Amino acid sequence: MKGQIVRRSYDFDVRAEENDGTRILTGRPIVYESKTDMGYFDEIIDRGALDGADLKDVRFLVNHDTRMIPLARSRRNNGNSTMQLTSDYEGLFINFVKLDVENNSTARALFSAVKRGDISGMSFMFTIDGEKWEDLESDRPIRHITKIGSVFEVSAVTFPAYDATEIDARDKEALDKARLALENARRSKAQSVDTDSSAGDLALAKAKFDFNYKIGGF
Repeated sequence: MKGQIVRRSYDFDVRAEENDGTRILTGRPIVYESKTDMGYFDEIIDRGALDGADLKDVRFLVNHDTRMIPLARSRRNNGNSTMQLTSDYEGLFINFVKLDVENNSTARALFSAVKRGDISGMSFMFTIDGEKWEDLESDRPIRHITKIGSVFEVSAVTFPAYDATEIDARDKEALDKARLALENARRSKAQSVDTDSSAGDLALAKAKFDFNYKIGGF
């Protein structure tokens, strides 16, 4: 599943602030060591998964609507960026999103909605470059994302936290990818067990041959 592009939505803490007349948003779209219900399994982003991740060009949208003009953009976190990101011990933190409320009605509406508490969550799109699984034999395995390759986009979202039925209603592709990830992990484990078993059978046969060879005096 390396390089797989996925999207995750959570009920994170997103805040609207006014600083010297500038309307900004702050929040944390990625939290380490937080268990999330993916319908078929639970998922945890391990601490340090963002180490070395590509954050060179990240856009800020509303509800992942790529048809709309981005409300902000982080380009290598340089001085001209309208969004600043920090990867820290807890995950990924948005230091600020500068909203152009004067010239962009969507930015103005979003700032008002966050300030009123009508929008309280964030979502992000990223690639998975490393993963490991726990309890694949159980009814509730756990997938650990150990390495995030790139983060492409962060969104303020209307429906942040989801359970299986909400995923099914809103994002069938996410549900299908979750099921495929679990099936692939279980298939890989089964193949590994079969390989180990074949190797064990071969070793046993060789041991029996060596024993018979020795007692036969050959």
